[in-house]
Amino acid sequence: MDSQKYSCCICLDLLNDPVTIPCGHSYCMNCIKQNWNNQRRIYSCPQCRKEFIPRPGLVKNILLAELVDDLKKTGLLAAEADHCYAGPEDVTCDVCTGRKRKAFKSCLFCPASYCEDHLQPHYDAPSLKKHKLVDPSKTLQENICSRHDEVMKIFCRTDQQCICYLCLMDEHKGHETVPAAAERTEKQKELQERRQQIQQRIQDQEKDVKLLQQEVEAINGSADKTVDDSEKIFTDLIRLILKRSSDVNQQIRSQQETEVSRVKELQKKLEQEITELKRKDAELEKLSITEGHTQFLQNYPSLSALSESTDASSINIRPLRYFEDVTAAVSGIWDILQDILRDTLTNISLSLTKVKVLDSETEPKTRAEFLRYSNEITLNPNTANRKLLLSEGNRKVALIEQQQSYPDHPDRFTQRCQVLSRECLTGRCYWEVEWSGGRVDVAVSYKNIRREGWSDECLFGLNENSWSLYCYATSYIFYHRIQTSISGPVSSRLGVYLDHRAGILSFYSVSSCLSTMTLLHRVQTTFSQPVYAGIGLYDNGSFAKCVKLK
Repeated sequence: MDSQKYSCCICLDLLNDPVTIPCGHSYCMNCIKQNWNNQRRIYSCPQCRKEFIPRPGLVKNILLAELVDDLKKTGLLAAEADHCYAGPEDVTCDVCTGRKRKAFKSCLFCPASYCEDHLQPHYDAPSLKKHKLVDPSKTLQENICSRHDEVMKIFCRTDQQCICYLCLMDEHKGHETVPAAAERTEKQKELQERRQQIQQRIQDQEKDVKLLQQEVEAINGSADKTVDDSEKIFTDLIRLILKRSSDVNQQIRSQQETEVSRVKELQKKLEQEITELKRKDAELEKLSITEGHTQFLQNYPSLSALSESTDASSINIRPLRYFEDVTAAVSGIWDILQDILRDTLTNISLSLTKVKVLDSETEPKTRAEFLRYSNEITLNPNTANRKLLLSEGNRKVALIEQQQSYPDHPDRFTQRCQVLSRECLTGRCYWEVEWSGGRVDVAVSYKNIRREGWSDECLFGLNENSWSLYCYATSYIFYHRIQTSISGPVSSRLGVYLDHRAGILSFYSVSSCLSTMTLLHRVQTTFSQPVYAGIGLYDNGSFAKCVKLK
C-alpha cells in the first residue's frame, strides 16, 4: 500500500471528502476550494498545471471516498500513512504544516529538513541543485554561527573551529583559514589512516584473542588430564597404603596368634603341673598323719619323689606393649611420608606458578594490597637451635640461656641460633615480623642451607642460599654474600614481600599505627627453588614473632 496514492498533494494528508477535477487529479474538497479561491479568473491544477475556464464545479468522488474509508477501517492505509509521519525520534520536515512527515534529506545550506515532496524543488530549481543534501539530521543548528546566524562554511586552523564568513572579518581576522570542505578532506585522510591503524590493531588483537582462546582450551585440557592423572596416582597410592596397612595388620595378627598359642600351651602345661602337685601334696598330707611307722616308711619313697618342673627361664614375660616397636616403625613411616608429601607439594606449587600465561598484576603499593597475599608463618621446631624457645603456636621465638631438649634432627641448626619456617614459599607471599633485642635477622633461605657448624654457609645472608636483613636498634644492614647499608625508619615491625616467580624480595618498615609502609630494600633476582622464612637471634632475651595477619 502506497499512502501517496490516497493523499492530497496540497495538505499531504489522506484524502478527506475527495473530489476529482476535469484533468483527473483528486484533492480534498476544502483544499482545492481554498487553492482556487486564491486564484482569479484562471483556475489550474496544482499538479499538472492544466487551466480551466470557467471554474469547474466540484462533486464528491463517492467511489474514492468509500475506498479510503474502507482502507482506514481495515487499518492498512492508516498504518501505511502513519509510517510516513514522524515519530518522537524522527527528524521532521520543516515545511509540512499540521501533522509533520518524516524528513527524507537535510540541507546544510538552507539549513532545513524536507520530506520527499517538499524536497523536490532542490532537484528541480537550478539555484537549489548546488545545495549540499545529507541524511536527516537533528543537529543542523550546530552548522549555524551563534553570533551571526550564518552557515559556518569556513574552518579556522588557528583556533581549530568552524566559523562563518562574518567571523572571518571579525575576531578571526588574520587567522589561517580554509574552506570547511577542504579541511574535511584533509581530516578525512587522517581519519582513514586512523581507521586503518585501528582496524589493523583489531585484526592483531583478534588474532591474539584466538590464540588466548586456544591457550584457554589447552590449559583446560591439560588441567583436566592432570587432575585425572593425579587422582589416579593418589588413588593408587592410597590403595597401596591400605594394602601395606592390611599386610602389617595381618602380620601383627599372625604373630599375635603364634605368641598367644605359645603362651596358652605353656599356661596349660603349668596348670597340669599345678594339678599334679596339688594331688601329690594331698597324698603327702595323708601320709603325714599315718600312725603306723612301718606303713609310713614303706610309702614315703614313692610319694616323696617329684616329677621335673617346667624351666622358669622359658617363661619370658614381655612388656605390656608387646608390639610397640611396630608402632614406632609405622610412626617413622608417617614422618618420612609427611616430609615427602610436603616437598612434593612444594614442587607442585612451584610448577604451577610457571603455568601462568599472562600476569598483569603489579607490585602492591598499600598495606591493604599487601595483605591480599598474606601468609600465616609458623616456625619448624625440627630446625630450631636448642637455645631457641618456641611459643604461641610456634609463631614466636626467643633466645634463652637454658638449652631445650629438642631431639636430634638433620634439619636442626647446631650452632647458629636460627630457625626456618615450616611453610615453603612460592608465588606471591607477604608476612610481618615483630622483633625486639640487640640484633635480629629476618631472612629467607633455600632448604639446602647448611645446618651444622659455625661457618658462613650456615649463617643467614652470608651465602648464596639465603638473603637476610639484619635489624639493629638504630639501623639496618642487608646481606646476600656482601653487605649493603640500609637507611630508613627503624620499626619494631617489618613487612616482607616475596614474588617468587618475578624474583622480587622486598623489606618494609611498618609504622606502629600500621598506616605507613616504607620500603627499606628491594632485591631483584632469580629464585631457583622454593624458599623458607627464617629468623636469627643473637642476644639473650631477644625475640621475634611472625604476626598473625587478618
